[in-house]
Amino acid sequence: MKKYILAIDAGTTSSRAIIFDKNGQEIAIAQHEFEQHFPKEGWVEHDPLEIWSSQKKAIEDVLSKNNIQASEIDSIGITNQRETTVIWNKKTGIPIYNAIVWQDRRTANICSDLDQKGYAQTIQNKTGLVLDAYFSGTKIQWILNQNIETRKKAEAGELLFGTIDTWLIWKLSNGKYHVTDPSNASRTMLYNIHTLEWDNELLELINVPKKILPNVISSSQKIGVVQLESWDDEIMISGIAGDQQAALFGQLCFGPGEVKNTYGTGCFCVMNTGNSPVQSKNKMLTTIAWQLDGETTYALEGSVFIGGALIQWLRDGLNLISSAEEIEELAKSVESNGGVTFISALTGLGAPYWDPNAFGAIMGITRGTQKGHLARAALEAIAMRSREIIIEMQKDAGIQYQDLKVDGGACKNNLLMQIQADLLNTTVIRPKTTETTALGVAFLAGLASGFWKNRKELESLWEKEREFVPNKNIQSQNTISLWQERISKIITNES
Repeated sequence: MKKYILAIDAGTTSSRAIIFDKNGQEIAIAQHEFEQHFPKEGWVEHDPLEIWSSQKKAIEDVLSKNNIQASEIDSIGITNQRETTVIWNKKTGIPIYNAIVWQDRRTANICSDLDQKGYAQTIQNKTGLVLDAYFSGTKIQWILNQNIETRKKAEAGELLFGTIDTWLIWKLSNGKYHVTDPSNASRTMLYNIHTLEWDNELLELINVPKKILPNVISSSQKIGVVQLESWDDEIMISGIAGDQQAALFGQLCFGPGEVKNTYGTGCFCVMNTGNSPVQSKNKMLTTIAWQLDGETTYALEGSVFIGGALIQWLRDGLNLISSAEEIEELAKSVESNGGVTFISALTGLGAPYWDPNAFGAIMGITRGTQKGHLARAALEAIAMRSREIIIEMQKDAGIQYQDLKVDGGACKNNLLMQIQADLLNTTVIRPKTTETTALGVAFLAGLASGFWKNRKELESLWEKEREFVPNKNIQSQNTISLWQERISKIITNES
């Protein structure tokens, strides 16, 4: 009897395996961290073999420690840190270099060179992405350029490239399947999101041999069966999605204009834009959300660099609080921000400003300013930056969003969620299951296998934990007005 879905959540710092039942409830979880390597300033690497061994251990642990047999698992879905790049030998399965992580900046000069040659607009038109070292394409070029023999092997088809989803599926299947899905392919800077193919012009520009690239298949389809040594049966892999797109699906944002925001160290906001890609005028990313039942769904994505990290800074930098959880009570100790605005540009500003030289500031301090005012202004800063992203997305898409679904650690802060609702003047909805990334790829896998019939059935499983209804008040308008006036004072990029 098939009772469960196994979700593999391959993150940036840890490998997780999560079991969901027919009701979409989390039954068990196992997690193992892996080492972060920083060989030079701005370089970030992972050992692909350690990612595999830690992920394999998480899978084995979640089954054995909860007395679940492989024969009880209907199917597997895989969600992953996006853009991280692995290249390995096709015959031996040994990586030729460490995985270059999405955070890595070593290829910034390659991107600058492409920009100076006038290719930035071509790349954006075809991929929906801003030309940046964030994405996989220039990482591939850098690895292949390390020596002539490596490039020769790649051009001869002796090497394979993959993002982490591709690498794990290849390892799980003992080299049988070399695949990815459009949500991950669209983050490589090599995939044309209009033609839904690897783009020959981009491959030539970025100097990547087509032979090393994986086959792009649907985010929800039966890929094939796999079996680890400890399993009593084979299990079908039938779902793949990048982490932020998986979270959008896990939040059931199936219609155009539906938005989810993840409140983590930063904030990742993604809006479903339907069957057509929308090119942003504010340097947000146009991306593929998923491909399901022969239909491609697109999204706009924007990120706030400093979200929960602002609360960490108040704790570790200013010692204003001793734990992140204290921020809510401290902020509730006052009725308003007392005229204080906290501009949270601790690492510059992203969309819609794109000013890397912008600096943080606390404005409006008087003799009457208390710690509570700073705490409240900090929460408002997180909500205001998210508001700016969402408002610009709505302008780009020309779609009126209905409400905001939230997840991530900081969404447990009730005051922050209420502030967000007030500043957006929209309802903020927090689900019971906060593991929306893993749940989303479980849904994709279960739809392909028939574990769940259709998206309508999924909607009956999704449960709301709490709803935050906006309060229309002058205070929120004052907060917005002061923010807009004061953030303009710290922007250094006048373009």
